[in-house]
Amino acid sequence: MSKKLILIAGPTASGKSKLATSLARKLNGEIINADSMQIFKEFKILSSRPSSSDTQKIKHHLYGVISVKRYFSAGDWLKQAKKKINFCLKNKKIPIVVGGTGLYFNTIIKGISKIPSIDLKTRNKVRNLYKKLGTKKFYDRLIRLDPKIKGRILPTDSQRIQRAYEVKFKTRKSLFDWFIYTKSDFLDFEIKKIFIDIPRDVLLKKISQRTELMIKKNCFNEVRKFNRLKIEKRLSANKLIGVQEINDFLKGSISLDQCKELINIKTRQYAKRQNTWARGHMKNWNKIYSKNFSILLKKSLKVVS
Repeated sequence: MSKKLILIAGPTASGKSKLATSLARKLNGEIINADSMQIFKEFKILSSRPSSSDTQKIKHHLYGVISVKRYFSAGDWLKQAKKKINFCLKNKKIPIVVGGTGLYFNTIIKGISKIPSIDLKTRNKVRNLYKKLGTKKFYDRLIRLDPKIKGRILPTDSQRIQRAYEVKFKTRKSLFDWFIYTKSDFLDFEIKKIFIDIPRDVLLKKISQRTELMIKKNCFNEVRKFNRLKIEKRLSANKLIGVQEINDFLKGSISLDQCKELINIKTRQYAKRQNTWARGHMKNWNKIYSKNFSILLKKSLKVVS
């Protein structure tokens, strides 16, 4: 069997999990998660992890395996994903990597830079500077320190701008200079890339339906349990869409309808960012869609055959 690797991406709520499960059934495959929020143990409903019936039919990897208390980078994900891909191949299964985190897919296609580890003292120094200055002033200072960042990392991406600052500060080399020397660990693989190019009107409807389903499944309990953990604000689990909105509802500062609408708005904005990323980073992917699922599956099988 040749070393085949299937990648399935697309905006949130576009139906990636359903397509991946159907492809896995047809191709004797197993599914590997490439969604940075579905990795967390504590969020099953709010992150829309695949259903128990799907995970019983087809083996799923890297879903709900990391605690929200842990810092988990794209590099950490790649290490885990490589192990799972090799595990699938060893068992004569086709690995199907599916999710909405563009950065994870980039680590497979382009590789990840070998940036030296940054010591805790430097890391804390940068974090404290960020807290002291606030986002705008910190970003302005970062641009002065490393002009190559301008236009390549959004000022609102707090995690990445702090990372860029600590790398330049410690290594005297831009984050993007480190990226030049990267290469993929999957050069000897036959990689098939699918992006679900769902029309906007259909996607908006699916997003609303998913929000309703999360509320119906009582995602409030997940947020209550998460609050009790009192995790650091810098950790990415805090950014999961719905956490802030549900907390506002639980405090009584917004109604349930307002809570749903705010979750829908944020999810639509996130989907827009995913599509923007795809236009810039996924130009050579097979962009496919059909309202008829069996046609979508046929198109996907044609791509991967």
